[in-house]
Amino acid sequence: MTRVWKWNRPVTVREVLEDLQQERSIAYTTVMTVLDNLHQKGWVRREAEGRAYRYEAVSTRAAYAAALMNDAWAQSDNPAAALVAFFGMMSDEQRQALADAVRIVQGPESVEPAEAAEPVRPVEPSRETVEDNPGSAPEGDGR
Repeated sequence: MTRVWKWNRPVTVREVLEDLQQERSIAYTTVMTVLDNLHQKGWVRREAEGRAYRYEAVSTRAAYAAALMNDAWAQSDNPAAALVAFFGMMSDEQRQALADAVRIVQGPESVEPAEAAEPVRPVEPSRETVEDNPGSAPEGDGR
């Protein structure tokens, strides 16, 4: 999928193969099988072009990442504790991206100027949160 997203347009097996071969040796049939499997799983769509197909991603890489995060969050028996643990793992850049995304989703009219100027601070899970909800926060650093 990384290669399909990288091209950002419909691609052939040959194009993906040549791109991959810049880094390692790989067979045409391997690339063809992987793209066919991605098509069967609904991750890419394809259109015939002569005797070959052109493959295109069904969703963006960002939408895929969002779906993964949503699926993982849905698995938690304590969504608030999962978010607290997740926010605690974020870098400063990730927290800023989150703050920017919240502003975009909420719209400019929902954020007052004083709030927009405040930096996003790291969130650490409290002892109570972890002790009251065993298994809701990862052990150690979560890796």
